[in-house]
Amino acid sequence: MILIDDKGRKVSLPDEPQRIVSLSPSITETLFRIGKGENIIGVTPFCVRPKEAQKIRKIGSYGYARIDLLKELNPDLILMVSGYQDKLGDELSEYFPVYTIDLPFNLFSIFDLILKTGIVVNRVHESRELVSELYEKLISIERKGRGLRLYYEIDLGGPVTFGSLSYINHGFSFLGFEIYGSMIRKEWFVPDFDDILEFDPEIIIFEPKMFSRASKEKYFEEIAKRKWEGIRAVKEDKIFLTPSQYDFFAHHGPSYIEEALPWASKII
Repeated sequence: MILIDDKGRKVSLPDEPQRIVSLSPSITETLFRIGKGENIIGVTPFCVRPKEAQKIRKIGSYGYARIDLLKELNPDLILMVSGYQDKLGDELSEYFPVYTIDLPFNLFSIFDLILKTGIVVNRVHESRELVSELYEKLISIERKGRGLRLYYEIDLGGPVTFGSLSYINHGFSFLGFEIYGSMIRKEWFVPDFDDILEFDPEIIIFEPKMFSRASKEKYFEEIAKRKWEGIRAVKEDKIFLTPSQYDFFAHHGPSYIEEALPWASKII
């Protein structure tokens, strides 16, 4: 079977892939949810959902993979997302069948990623059922944002926030929040602390670096350095840390809709 991936590459695949390498945590989670978890033979260290994925052999990182180890594993399909992984995908496609799916930029392209994954691994019905289940979950979430000004920041080796080309920004907007960065036509960018002072968010959400155990006290120290004491969220103690040492909002798999968005609604 020949399919054309989201990079425009013609990829020759078996009808039923048996030896799958997933270089995307969201795809790994999706594969388990649609009944192909047992066929995954290689992942990245960031593939932590579900817990079973943590036991699978690590073949590299998000932007790097050991070709010698991949040759030993001999996958009949490598799955990844576009963007940061493009260079790696080009390199690996010289040796293996690589299928790249566009990085989601809004809530509904998360559904698209799930459906495309299902098509590639011959789990069309299961992927459609999962999308239906997630859609029902999405529309059941109480949209409690009520126009409250919200600032979200993740530690990616430094403070980063997200613009209108990000599913993260869209998710908060869906919940009814007024989001810092929503008028910036970028996926992500380094925030201007003076701009945030002027924006005066009523809620601030910090997502620590993955696998770290950052405390709220650490972020209060950072707030003091930024001279944010006058921000409403700080004065009213509406500062929240995401409740997981793993990626939380910065994860575009099913759990983004099942866990992250409901949590954001409940903190109100």
